[in-house]
Amino acid sequence: MVEKSDIRHQTSGIRIVFMGTPEFAVASLDALLKAKYNIVGVVTAPDKPAGRGMKMTESAVKKYAVRHHLKVLQPEKLKDSAFLEKSKSLNADLQVVVAFRMLPEAVWNMPPMGTINLHGSLLPQYRGAAPINWAIINGETITGVTTFKLKHEIDTGNILLQESFSIGENETAGEVHDRMKETGARVLVETVNGLADGTLNETPQISILSTEYSELRPAPKITSATCRIDWTKTVTEIHNLIRGLSPVPGAFTDLGDKTIKIFRSEKEFAVPTSKPGRWESDGKTWLKMAAKDGYILLKDVQLEGKKRMPVEDFLRGYRFS
Repeated sequence: MVEKSDIRHQTSGIRIVFMGTPEFAVASLDALLKAKYNIVGVVTAPDKPAGRGMKMTESAVKKYAVRHHLKVLQPEKLKDSAFLEKSKSLNADLQVVVAFRMLPEAVWNMPPMGTINLHGSLLPQYRGAAPINWAIINGETITGVTTFKLKHEIDTGNILLQESFSIGENETAGEVHDRMKETGARVLVETVNGLADGTLNETPQISILSTEYSELRPAPKITSATCRIDWTKTVTEIHNLIRGLSPVPGAFTDLGDKTIKIFRSEKEFAVPTSKPGRWESDGKTWLKMAAKDGYILLKDVQLEGKKRMPVEDFLRGYRFS
């Protein structure tokens, strides 16, 4: 009898094309390499100018791929015939997508084993571009990762594996992101292992929709309007918005004639004596703003044109008008 581990060792030679761009995706690519999978190509975003000097900058995935001597493709357009031909020439058995742009069918339907995606939520909840942010903004206490097969409609393909974990009451999107990328990398390797040895079953999302959810919450792209704080909302709603947008793009409000971003906050439940959005401070150690049912204490801030800093440092240099 052939042991499952022997089968996995034999099937680890499947040819994989990896697609991703930011740091979040690097953990998954690294995990696949450490699992001894054969990465025959890496597709990532083109280099782009960034910073004050507008120097051409490579994506985090490209930097990692180059260090590990992997073949890199950087198409401007995924439907470009030259890119499609190069992709076909890699003869991939499977494509893996982590934090990349939407693929046309000509790309995701190319390999015989299909294309799988790692998504930062427990699908079918939080389909879309910003699942971590919206889960926190909406006050969720549980989130997770999902691997699934790509199909036409975004984030709707058959589920392969899922793993959940808790969100702390004061945890930021950045902190959840850092934990999630490690969990996601591990689940992704488990997914590829299961596909390689034929032990993994697919679960249509429609079957989960009909039994577990009465309402779906989307995760659309974050806009500037999303980031502006509405002080007529409750303390809990505002606190969740602040941590759900921290560290980027950051929730903001007006302070005098400038805007101020808030990255960390604390809740204070009390009957506010000021109208919503009005600040109160001792000028030295604390600064708070009135909300519907209490106050938001600003703990970590960045005034327009200044660096991010603790509120105590901010108060030492700021003069209220």
